[in-house]
Amino acid sequence: MQRLGLRHPIIQAPMTGTATPQLAAAVSNAGALGSIGLGAYSLEKSKTDIEHTHSLTSGPFNVNLFYHQHPQADAPREQAWLEYLAPEFARFGATAPASLQAVYPSALGNTALQQLILAQRPAVVSFHFGLPEPDFLAALKAYGCITLACATDLDEALAIEQAGIDVVIAQGVEAGGHRGVFDPARDQMLGTLALVQLLVQRTRLPVVAAGGIMDGAGIAAVLQLGACAAQMGTAFVPCPESNANAAYRQALLNKEHARTAVTSAISGRPARGLVNRLHALGAAYPGSLPAYPQVYDAGKALHQAASAQGCTDFAPFWAGQGVALARALPAAQLVQVLAAELAQAQLRGG
Repeated sequence: MQRLGLRHPIIQAPMTGTATPQLAAAVSNAGALGSIGLGAYSLEKSKTDIEHTHSLTSGPFNVNLFYHQHPQADAPREQAWLEYLAPEFARFGATAPASLQAVYPSALGNTALQQLILAQRPAVVSFHFGLPEPDFLAALKAYGCITLACATDLDEALAIEQAGIDVVIAQGVEAGGHRGVFDPARDQMLGTLALVQLLVQRTRLPVVAAGGIMDGAGIAAVLQLGACAAQMGTAFVPCPESNANAAYRQALLNKEHARTAVTSAISGRPARGLVNRLHALGAAYPGSLPAYPQVYDAGKALHQAASAQGCTDFAPFWAGQGVALARALPAAQLVQVLAAELAQAQLRGG
């Protein structure tokens, strides 16, 4: 916080596709750390968003990169998943794609993306799903960039520490969106509070808590456990500066039906969101899913076919377990409210 000049121990989660330059800048201008995610974007879109954010704030902001392993093509597995989804496409008068594509490139080995980041020089760069190459990390550090990486268990945190990353994000299973687990087959599904305490005690890195934190009391709780800040995503989705559409906002604020679950059937990697039709289809699927992000290609095509007829049953409305506590406030106002709630909670706690 001191190095970045932050006034509040709050990080707005990157939320690729939902976070915008306007959202990140508003959060940074309010004294917290705004973020944008590039995991779903082309090189041109990534450059535009970084430059746009720079134009809206003189404060620091975080740029997030997806570091997943490059998927191995598995035509039989991919075809089986498409055949399974074919009746769902037929409901909307559509046909399933003939094949699946890796719609989102990884930053791993992506020299063009890495060079773009180095040229733009964001104050903070964070990594999801894995770790960057040593030479890229060294280049970031050479110009003074602060680096963060997501861990869902102690082994990942120790790998992050050994790699020379500055800060570890302890992402509990309560968190919305994609779990940052390096290998989904080894996911321990640890909760935020247990994970924060574990990483505070067993690593030497500053720990940022993420997952289920929606208000100042939640921030105070993780700070009391030794975290240096809280990363919050779902809390910022209803902000007018986010890219969430009207259906997403309405679903997020429907407190009577705000049920979330983790599924890999939307993208190919475990992610928490409001329960939709793909959650049920994935749970009933007898086979093995294709890799990330090929599964996303099918999910997006199905969502497009359904939404063309006014159906949002397949929409990936990412949300954490604290979604029922969401409130629709402008981003700067939300930061102010969170800071005031944090102060009150700390005062009550002595």
